Amino acid sequence: MENYDVLFTPYKIGDLKIRNRIVMCPMGTNAAYGDGSIAENRIDYYARRAKGGVGMIILGCQFISPELASGCIEGTIEPSTSLPRLSVLCEKVHQYGAKICAQLSCGVGRNAFPQRFNKPISASAIPAALDSSIICHEMTKEEIAQMMDAFTTAARHAAAVGFDAIEVHAHAGYLVDQFLSPLWNKRTDEYGGSVENRTRFAREIIAAIRKGIPRNMPILFRISMDHRTDGGRDIADSVEIIRRLEQEGVAAFDVDAGSYETIDYIFPTAYLGDACMAYAARAAKAAVSVPVLNAGNHTPETAKHLIEAGDADFAMIGRGLIADPDLPKKLRENRRREVRPCIRCNEDCIGRTAAFKMSMLSCAVNPEACQEQWFRLEKTRLPKRVCVIGAGPGGLEAARVAAECGHTVTVYEQEGQIGGQLTAAATPKFKSQLRALLAYYEVQLEKLGVPVLLNREVKADDPLLSQYDRWIVATGAVPFTPSVKGMDGSNVISVLDAHRHKELVKGERIVICGGGLSGCDCALELSMEYKKRPVIVEMMDKLAPNMIMMNRASMQRMLQEQDIDVYTGCRVEQVEEGRVHIVDKDDNSRILEADTVISAFGMRSDHALADALEQKYGWKVRTVGDCSRIGRVGLAVREGYFAGSTLDS
Repeated sequence: MENYDVLFTPYKIGDLKIRNRIVMCPMGTNAAYGDGSIAENRIDYYARRAKGGVGMIILGCQFISPELASGCIEGTIEPSTSLPRLSVLCEKVHQYGAKICAQLSCGVGRNAFPQRFNKPISASAIPAALDSSIICHEMTKEEIAQMMDAFTTAARHAAAVGFDAIEVHAHAGYLVDQFLSPLWNKRTDEYGGSVENRTRFAREIIAAIRKGIPRNMPILFRISMDHRTDGGRDIADSVEIIRRLEQEGVAAFDVDAGSYETIDYIFPTAYLGDACMAYAARAAKAAVSVPVLNAGNHTPETAKHLIEAGDADFAMIGRGLIADPDLPKKLRENRRREVRPCIRCNEDCIGRTAAFKMSMLSCAVNPEACQEQWFRLEKTRLPKRVCVIGAGPGGLEAARVAAECGHTVTVYEQEGQIGGQLTAAATPKFKSQLRALLAYYEVQLEKLGVPVLLNREVKADDPLLSQYDRWIVATGAVPFTPSVKGMDGSNVISVLDAHRHKELVKGERIVICGGGLSGCDCALELSMEYKKRPVIVEMMDKLAPNMIMMNRASMQRMLQEQDIDVYTGCRVEQVEEGRVHIVDKDDNSRILEADTVISAFGMRSDHALADALEQKYGWKVRTVGDCSRIGRVGLAVREGYFAGSTLDS
């Protein structure tokens, strides 16, 4: 069994002693009221992570004024509204022995949403990121001076309510970053040009914060070491910057990579793999003598390696702690197999808090996240015998939750393994966390004593059904195949079979009919891992139209890197032996050579059993997952959680 003791050695940032090397990344929650004060459930959310054993928590952006918040629902640090609840938050985190750091921000600058902020400010009069027709207002020296006063005031307030440290938000291409980078800083005065001048704004912020806090309170600085975009800063540029900021008194650097131009690094996707920004930490660690913190798809294993290798002093985990607030505690107690993994889908954390939804943060695999006061499992006083039919993610979660609540649960699965469609989706190497999720459920159901009967198909008239009090149906979905000539040929296989049985994918020339998530992932897997030459044909004008923005950006870049041909706006007209006929929207025909054709047209709910059981048992039957409605993993897990936790209702 792997030992994680290195993660539980105390370490200092300045005079601040932190109990272990695991730090919670700053992430927005959208859990604030309209007046800028934080909601009670945000206090519960952070307190739950402190209780789970994290060393320090860095809050998401706290704007130094409501105006600079540009309408973001994250909270400000205003005395009349924010401070009372912030003081409670600090005390709750301290109750469990963790430290808490305020992250101060002067706004997003050119990245502001135009509908919220008609005239974004920036270091220079440059186009706004989200609407190039809008030219940003270049900050005057007087406005800069006023902003420094606001930083001093905000820092004083943060220290007064009990924060242990302050971090300057200077990454992601936000306002501070815009001053630091010549890509956006076109000024010709003392704030632009040389590195000395471009760091002046940041150095003045550090000095302003220092005026408002106790002498020994550490200041951290969050910075992207590598923008990964044309004209942006690279590692060498950033090294020179952080060396100057260390001289200014920065006590630690929180480093990663990316900018809004490479947004999948700001919200790292599954496609980027484990520890995708550790290289930035290595460079920073070699350049400065103060501690370095690093984020970016860390697993317990990569976090351990990061510390052991001396590449950083703290491993930062954000979504992993949303998925499992007890991650540190479980590692400390040698319960690695019980850690619930983040599947890096970005759907219910980033997706819910994004501007187009403006919902409160949650988690695809942990519906309790940020809603701890509303969703909590309670032991039943009237245990029931529960039949769960289907061992996909919805059924597995329903079984786990029902058993946690004290019910007697049995799971029936017609396949020879658990997971349902997830067993297919999880085969690419970049989907390792889906495999980890299935392993987590295996451990949980074994621990809870839930029998999982494999290769056992249940039918509506099966006599065994009568022995149960409640029925949860999670029979999933079946592939949809349109009426296309030749689609039933011997050279055609389903995308599920293509994932699960690679021996069925014959030859090198592969045509994938359907450019949704499963089709694109299949193409990437076949190209990257099996050296095939796939082609994607999609009827819509773009691939995976329902895919969240940063995930699609990652996926499309990888498709380009793998030189995978994509035909959008095209329909499959006919399949023959060795070729596929496609037609575009202008009725232009093309023939694609194909050794194997993969049908990835989508899925249809398999709800026949659910309908029959509802006719027989009525309200005592609950359907979850794809058999209810086609959706993503997070939706199935959430429905499973709801079903398993409300059997007494």
